[in-house]
Amino acid sequence: MATMILLGTGTGLPDVDRGNTHMVWDGPGGPLLIDAGGSTYERLLRAGIDPQKLAGVVLTHSHCDHINGLPGLVFSMRLGGREDPLPIYGLDATLAIVQATMGAMQVEYHVPLEWQQLPPGSRLALDEGWQLLTAPTKHSRPCLALRFEQSATGRALVYSADTEPSPEVQELANGATVLIHEATTAEPFEGHSSPKQAGAVAAAAGVERLVLVHYSPRWTMAEEQALAAIRAGGFLGQAEIGRDGQRIEVR
Repeated sequence: MATMILLGTGTGLPDVDRGNTHMVWDGPGGPLLIDAGGSTYERLLRAGIDPQKLAGVVLTHSHCDHINGLPGLVFSMRLGGREDPLPIYGLDATLAIVQATMGAMQVEYHVPLEWQQLPPGSRLALDEGWQLLTAPTKHSRPCLALRFEQSATGRALVYSADTEPSPEVQELANGATVLIHEATTAEPFEGHSSPKQAGAVAAAAGVERLVLVHYSPRWTMAEEQALAAIRAGGFLGQAEIGRDGQRIEVR
């Protein structure tokens, strides 16, 4: 079974029931943490994932709401007795900022961290025929979109990460079973997407299911409006608003 668990689904300004957007791949080659948005150790436990058994961390970009939980996670892993190395994947620019952040907080590296470059166009082999592919997004900092794909069956889950509508992200999402796409703003805004724009990307990519994250009913728009905006963008498939703790199976 391949599942993505949404640990947080909110914007950079959280709501009472929506933490900063990050998630964990609970499937072949995992568990792989995708970003670390705060209270990550606790959120992993609530999701039924043992943080000590993480196979790695994939960082999409270096904005604070996507990396602020990493120092605390590593600190807690050390207290929990982890000794195995922890691979951390990301763009060079992302890794440089994260390394500086960890150093400034003087996190003791009793957990060996393996810093792994993950440029756009990467293909990282997982298990059971699954692979992780990357593409650049259109954001205010260098950022990666991710595609988890099983080549034998064509099943795929794509996460847009932070981006305005982008040809590269749309191409990465082509034919995906699930597209998890950000929807931060009510109207088009540089570096981010609206629900309507997310719907248009999903429609153009021909995905089966669209799940909005990096979304707030308070700061973006009400849920009913967001779902209507997705339809206005042209997407007629299964559409929904992501929830903290939600499990998304790739069937």
